[in-house]
Amino acid sequence: MTEPRAEERDESLDDIRRDEENAARPAELFYANVHEFVTERLIYFIPRPAPRSGRVWCPDWFAHAQALSRLDSIWRAWENLRFDPALGMSNWWLHHADPNLRALMDPVTGPFGRCVDGHERQEPLPVNTPPEGLFTDQRGQLGSNDPFALG
Repeated sequence: MTEPRAEERDESLDDIRRDEENAARPAELFYANVHEFVTERLIYFIPRPAPRSGRVWCPDWFAHAQALSRLDSIWRAWENLRFDPALGMSNWWLHHADPNLRALMDPVTGPFGRCVDGHERQEPLPVNTPPEGLFTDQRGQLGSNDPFALG
């Protein structure tokens, strides 16, 4: 077996070094933001809900906090999993897109449930004021040994 020439060894080492440096950098995003992902990719993956499908979509999805959060997580998962040529897209559909889209488009519990005839603003859940002193500022107390301690 012959030893590789010096220039072949150096080129190979440079290639390895370049690959390692590129792997250490965060991957560039394909889409600039969640809006671009939704309007340029997602809407072509998901069929428009039929009248009796039991699903609801709101064209003003960005006006619903839950929808914005879920769609942002779907987009970020897609950005990460697109690099896995074997199971990336399968994992994306099964573990990210499908469950989040089911939750979003549910006509009873989803954020678009009231938007059947067009966007309707969603009211936040009602809350009452708790008794004084029940809750304390928990920031900076990560070292607590009691996970159920209120303060």
